[in-house]
Amino acid sequence: MTFTPISRTRTRELLDRHGLAPSRALGQNFLCDQGTVDKIVRLAEIEPGDRVIEIGPGLGALTAGLCRAKAKLTVVETDAYILPALREMVGHHEQAGTLRIIHDDATKLDWSELLGGVPSLVVANLPYNVSTPLVLDLVPAHPELHRWLVMVQRESGERLAAGPGSKIYGIPSVLLAYWGEARIVGSVGPDVFLPRPKVESVLVRIDRFSEPAYDVDFAQYSAVVRKAFGQRRKMLRRSLAGVVEPLQMEEIDIDPTTRPEQIHPAKWADLARVATFDTAERQDIEGENDQNVQGS
Repeated sequence: MTFTPISRTRTRELLDRHGLAPSRALGQNFLCDQGTVDKIVRLAEIEPGDRVIEIGPGLGALTAGLCRAKAKLTVVETDAYILPALREMVGHHEQAGTLRIIHDDATKLDWSELLGGVPSLVVANLPYNVSTPLVLDLVPAHPELHRWLVMVQRESGERLAAGPGSKIYGIPSVLLAYWGEARIVGSVGPDVFLPRPKVESVLVRIDRFSEPAYDVDFAQYSAVVRKAFGQRRKMLRRSLAGVVEPLQMEEIDIDPTTRPEQIHPAKWADLARVATFDTAERQDIEGENDQNVQGS
């Protein structure tokens, strides 16, 4: 089949032909620039036969690029209305057996059944409205997803990759650092999307560690981080009152007057080792902070 590059005109024609309009509720901004597709595929470092998962393929611009890279590709699309347009773009790959299209919500999907323990890469233009929760759910739960190259809203990407001392360093940064390394590998302007979003995007690469970075229970680590960042403007001696005493902080070489954004992930692990929670309190912290994790 002759390759036709994706473009803004071609994307509009495809939408019109299928009577579609981008859904704001689903965070749909369709990638319509071939240069950006090629850049993502190149940065993903895909080898022929690699198992790749794409979340939110939309109209299939990136999907087509991944298929040309000879990935063994599975895409997960929640919008039933867009599937006919997607199949117009990439259905010949599905028929050839090199592409599997799954109609499901990625936030509710049985990922263990889908992955089956097989090492896989995630390469995707993630919907803005689910990007951070999806990453923070899937990276800990599924070691098979050992490498990610995802496009997300700039603010979300910078939070995932932020280090201590940054104003945007927070819960996502610290939790992800337990499981892997995140770094920004590219910037993407709004003009490559239809419709054009009001924000810029970035490409984030996540390399998951084979083992957690720190020898401490993740639930305990998470609870300490979430409790402290729940009051991020306060000093640790106040935000962690009743959980870690100031004297304990000094014993592990942490100044009790320090604020959360100054603490390295390794020191959060030290705090978690000496912290004291009861089960109910830890569950309450998890529930309260899950509502606002993207902005923490």
